[in-house]
Amino acid sequence: MRREELSPTVRKQLRRLPAPYDAHYGVLPLPPPEESVALPPEILQQHARAVEAMARIDTLAAELKDPYLISRILTRQEAVSSSAIDGTNSTLDELLAVEETADGAASEAAIQVRDYATALDGLLPRAGAEHHALFTEDLVTSLHRAVMAGDKAYADEPGALRRNVVWIGGGRDIAYSIYDPTPPDGIAAAFAESIGYLRCEGIQAMTQSLITRMAIGHAHFEAVHPFRDGNGRVGRLLLPLMMAAENRTPLYLAPYIAAHKPPYMAALKAAQQQLDSAEAVGFIARAITGTVDEVLTTRAALQALAGLWRTRRKFRAGSAAVHAIDLLPHYPVLTIPRLAALLKVSFNAAGRAVDQLVEAGILAAPTDQRYNRLFTAREALSVINRPFGETPVLPER
Repeated sequence: MRREELSPTVRKQLRRLPAPYDAHYGVLPLPPPEESVALPPEILQQHARAVEAMARIDTLAAELKDPYLISRILTRQEAVSSSAIDGTNSTLDELLAVEETADGAASEAAIQVRDYATALDGLLPRAGAEHHALFTEDLVTSLHRAVMAGDKAYADEPGALRRNVVWIGGGRDIAYSIYDPTPPDGIAAAFAESIGYLRCEGIQAMTQSLITRMAIGHAHFEAVHPFRDGNGRVGRLLLPLMMAAENRTPLYLAPYIAAHKPPYMAALKAAQQQLDSAEAVGFIARAITGTVDEVLTTRAALQALAGLWRTRRKFRAGSAAVHAIDLLPHYPVLTIPRLAALLKVSFNAAGRAVDQLVEAGILAAPTDQRYNRLFTAREALSVINRPFGETPVLPER
């Protein structure tokens, strides 16, 4: 870690690391600032656009009568993208398959990503009910347990604050690190300051916007780096929870972050090493605007796809197959028992619906499975799985 890249104030926070790293220093982060943050004109404009984007998605959520989940798939994309940023690589298709079959042969990465999505599912309604009181040390350590429980290589107990030295960048040699987070003996106090900020125990709720607090809170949590690994996933999980805690529609920013990783890392670096939060605020603002645009584009494409599907054959009005078409954007990989449960129809009725959808080319039938047969809406997955920001491509008919 280069001292010349640290602001004079941050240099005063350097603390010698314990042996065998006692030739190096970690940064004991200052408490998150509670005062208002001065933003340059360009970032103020980005902030204003993000506020407008949040209002658009709030309106959509109200129309759908679903303040927490615009689509089940969004949380799954969040889990896949956020885990990939930290090096745990699975795919949306694999995650959906694991959720449908509870496959004992699933990869360790897929299990970790599933646990991430499950944690988010359970906490969003709680955030809306408990507001800022949701954020406690127990909550964050339980989040860490959830996302790391499936990692057999994790050296510590999931959920336990780290007692070892870690560094960011530089591979296995701390001498080439980009940033050396909190020394182990300072983690408990710095972690408590992070939690207090998320709970709005100071004046930040009056002096800072939600977008600003998301940026500052995230940068501070990552600077504390309270766990040996998994800090990025936990920190990104906190972002939609912060939104839900203020009765805003939660947005899942990890796909945007994964597609814009260099400016994300630059924003964290500026906040942590220079105490300049403006860049982080701008990044979160752009992430919100970009994510809203992506959600609306994907939703419109899936609606158009469903309309196209209905023209492929004559379906009986009100049939299970017709209702299934509306579900497939949310469950593009499913089994017959899952469809029966979702539609509240018998297994046989769901099976007939699947047969019709396979015949129409809407679902693809499995070729190598006898039990827990998975059917896939490949055209929907093509829309959902496209690279962030690309225009969806729909079939001609």
